[in-house]
Amino acid sequence: MTETTPQQTFANLGLIPTLIERLDALEYHQPTPIQSHVIPHILNGRDIVGGANTGSGKTAAFALPILQKVLQEEGQPRRGNLVSHLILVPTRELASQVAYSVKSYSYHVREKVKTTAVFGGVSVNPQMLALRGGSDIVVATPGRLLDLVSSNAIKLDQVKTLVLDEADRMLSLGFTDELNQILALLPEKKQTLLFSATFPEKVTGLAQNLLRDPIEIQLQSAEASTLVQRVFSVNKGQKTAVLAHLIKQHQWRQTLIFVNAKNACSHLAQKLSKRGITAEVFHGDQGQGARTRVLDEFKSGVIQVLIATDIAARGLDIEKLPVVINFDLPRSPADYMHRIGRSGRAGEVGLGLSLIDYDDYHHFKVIEKKNKFQLEREQVAGFEVDDDQSEAYFLPMTPRAKPAGTGKKKKKRQQENL
Repeated sequence: MTETTPQQTFANLGLIPTLIERLDALEYHQPTPIQSHVIPHILNGRDIVGGANTGSGKTAAFALPILQKVLQEEGQPRRGNLVSHLILVPTRELASQVAYSVKSYSYHVREKVKTTAVFGGVSVNPQMLALRGGSDIVVATPGRLLDLVSSNAIKLDQVKTLVLDEADRMLSLGFTDELNQILALLPEKKQTLLFSATFPEKVTGLAQNLLRDPIEIQLQSAEASTLVQRVFSVNKGQKTAVLAHLIKQHQWRQTLIFVNAKNACSHLAQKLSKRGITAEVFHGDQGQGARTRVLDEFKSGVIQVLIATDIAARGLDIEKLPVVINFDLPRSPADYMHRIGRSGRAGEVGLGLSLIDYDDYHHFKVIEKKNKFQLEREQVAGFEVDDDQSEAYFLPMTPRAKPAGTGKKKKKRQQENL
């Protein structure tokens, strides 16, 4: 079943006045389409598969009805180390961000709602202390959650609501073992909510095994997006020069650049430094303190150019980020949408720009086909593609040999490069 008629105000979605007052204070005056479609169904206890563009308000779409349930359960004291509502996310940064959003929505009733974020990369002891006496809402990465379960710091057998945020990533091969362990600890009877900007077919099939008679709502729309996509063809070996030229020419106040490997972050930063551009890096080998500092400074504008792996591609909300650049194309077509979705959020105009040389051309065609769009190949003045290569950019796509290493080993290598 797919809903098609959105509501117009938070008041007629079934939210209680306490939450509506807080939304007014936050200047959330009108629900986004995904919020209008799913909030009434979540309040009615239905399982949901919710797909919508990045920056469309998915966090509030599941957080608000969960908060309402907690407030309506007031008088039922928290017990021991139990958790009532569990939100699973793929990265530490997203765990922190989602928990911050939930706490913001419940700030005026914070004494009635306990929200705890648990994730790796930092000491487990403060998180164990925070979980004492139970929590209404826990936002967690799978690995740290299992660590806390094994230490008896948390129990999952009374969970009423399970949310998989960035569900396509959570259901991917890299999280399969951890997710299966967590699911085995949860009660069979619960409400399950899956949210993501993309739902590849293979993920949709896996999702059905988790859900009971779900309502599927898919609102992805390229036409409604405020994000402009562009792709520039460049000569092999000239990406860095073109990148530096674009940054200097446009003087973007913030630029997020994606590469595919951790060592590529520092390598590109060094090359940009030689061209007079200072850039910071963001990847999985950094300690959590360093990652938090870099991200906070980028969000505040202290850092103007940030080079990151796909660890920054999921869910992070960077307000009014003007441009995202794919220096390396993502391996997964779905990750392309998540990457560029860091810009053009919440109705702001943004730019998603990709640099491709001849070796990238066929893969970008796959990205276009999978995501159902087609872009004009542009060139940067002064960096035109050589005559002996320019025609090749427009040859019909031919099948390419399957790369060596697929399945679990390939997924593991991709995870290690974040």
